[in-house]
Formats: sequence, structure tokens, C-alpha cells
Amino acid sequence: MDISIKSSRVVLATDSAVKKLQELKLAEDSENSFLRMGVKPGGCSGYSYEMFFDTEKFEGDSVEEYDGVEIVVDSESTSHIQGATLDYKEGLMETGFSIDNPNVSRTCGCGNSFS
Repeated sequence: MDISIKSSRVVLATDSAVKKLQELKLAEDSENSFLRMGVKPGGCSGYSYEMFFDTEKFEGDSVEEYDGVEIVVDSESTSHIQGATLDYKEGLMETGFSIDNPNVSRTCGCGNSFS
């Protein structure tokens, strides 16, 4: 897995994730859009991830830049995501983004929430 590494990054993005984000950003209506990544309370294990394109940044947001694509994490989610790796896989068995998060102590059976 190729990972663009910088020790102070909140989120590490693999080359395949960056490439897919670049493709998705091109499809967005706004050139100022970025990926907002965070956690919210919910799911069977306590928290679930949320990722969506956004255009508004707030005070306290952490901003990571990868080859023209920004990943922004709100201040409340940073402690839950710090050190996580965002990857993108495309294949017969699985397709989509995945998050490898060292802060997770357990996940639910559906794989959509964690604690």
C-alpha cells in the first residue's frame, strides 16, 4: 500500500485514494470543494464515519493537502481520526473507500461503526 506519509498529518491518504478523490473532485460543481471527513455519534458501536464534499472551512479544522485535493477534519473528530489511513480499492470483492484507524478498539458486525 503506497502511503503519502508526513508524521504531523491527521489523515494519511494512499495514492489510490488521492487518485479517486481527484476524479470525484472533477465531477463536483465547485473548484473550491474538498473532502470533509469526520465522525458522528451513532451506529451500533458508538461512532460512525462521515465523508462528503464540502466548500466551507471552520476555525479549528485540520487541512491536509494531497496533489490538489484537500482532506479536512473538524476539531471534534480529530482525536478519533488522528493517524488513520484513507484508502480506495477497486476490485471484484470490494470497491470503495476504507479507513484503517489505529484509534478504534472495536467495530460492529456491519463494519459501519466503531468505538
